[in-house]
Amino acid sequence: MTRPTPQDPMIAELVSMARRTQLSRRHLLQGAGIGAGALALAACAPGGAAAPKPAEDVSDTDKTLTWGNWPAYIDEDDDGNYPTLVAFEDQTGIKVEYKVEIDDNNTYYGTIKDQLALGQATGSDTFCVTDWMVARLIRFGYVQDLDEANIPNKKNLAPALLNPDFDPGRAKSLPWQNGFAGIAWDTDALPNGLETLDDLFAPALKGKVTVLSEMRDTMGLILLSQGVDISGSDWGTDEYAKAIEVLEKNVTSGQILGIKGNEYLEDFASGNAIAGIVWSGDITAANLEAGYEKFKFALPSTGGTLWGDTFVVPMGSPRKKNAETLMNYYYEPEVAAEVASWVNYITPVVGAQEVAQEKYPELADNQLIFPNADTLSNAHIFRTLDSADDQAFNAEFQRVKLGA
Repeated sequence: MTRPTPQDPMIAELVSMARRTQLSRRHLLQGAGIGAGALALAACAPGGAAAPKPAEDVSDTDKTLTWGNWPAYIDEDDDGNYPTLVAFEDQTGIKVEYKVEIDDNNTYYGTIKDQLALGQATGSDTFCVTDWMVARLIRFGYVQDLDEANIPNKKNLAPALLNPDFDPGRAKSLPWQNGFAGIAWDTDALPNGLETLDDLFAPALKGKVTVLSEMRDTMGLILLSQGVDISGSDWGTDEYAKAIEVLEKNVTSGQILGIKGNEYLEDFASGNAIAGIVWSGDITAANLEAGYEKFKFALPSTGGTLWGDTFVVPMGSPRKKNAETLMNYYYEPEVAAEVASWVNYITPVVGAQEVAQEKYPELADNQLIFPNADTLSNAHIFRTLDSADDQAFNAEFQRVKLGA
């Protein structure tokens, strides 16, 4: 009998989220808390220009590839090598330049948006950004169609991840990893731990708290703490404005040290921050650096967020087949399990847990890698935003971030 995979509840939630009704433009315009500047920004999405065309693929003669990704997001040995990537190069003859170049979705997009719009090379043949950003890239026509013939291991994709609303059938994208955003703390400084967002914003932690520059994660946790179902469609600008007030209050008062991407790990390592809103897998990396379980991660009692980072190939990449070969390799359950054992994020590859039970039994029940239904019940996916809402909500978040 086939054993159910632990990803199934997560996948069902992803599908459910993707099919929910999006917030309407009418609701956006009703809100008093989102300023005119945000609404103006919402109208600035690309339009009217000719869609870029895919670059000619030279993969058959050019056995190279550049891959852009986030920090601490692939297996790495003590010498700074990436064992699974070295094995891929040996197996395929494709030489890969792995670039740790993504720290924040919006910041990264800002560095490549002009090239994307013109169909020019961005510097990476494939990169892994978060699903909501993938939805934007697909909406603007910035990424190439994938050739399933080059990715036979796509059959190992957890089934319900196959049809997100932004890419039915995964014609243009393929998941890399999933993970949680929650709260973490320095166990030396806070031996009793934290349970809620109110704990994070307690006066005793003033100036020692960091939160994520990923709007959906930081604002998602704040909205959840206020009783908002971020996966649903029955909330809008009024609720978002109340949540922004909480963020702005804690920035203005000095409670929050900074609003950051992965560089928040530097504040944890230095002791400048002892608590924050963080990404689950990063805490494993921080503890490895510390040499012991110095930091603890948990989903707040009111809930955390669940997200996914995803492969795409930009229109300007001339090595799409090479990128597809890479994706296919990382969808081997044995390879996926090895990566998961290092990065401590949720793998989208069916069969990886079975491999982990044999090779890494101490990790097979790790709730940050193979979460069960109870863990997933307290994780929520920020609903898909249309272009106007995306721009307006981000504009308010960036306004507060610039004041941090």
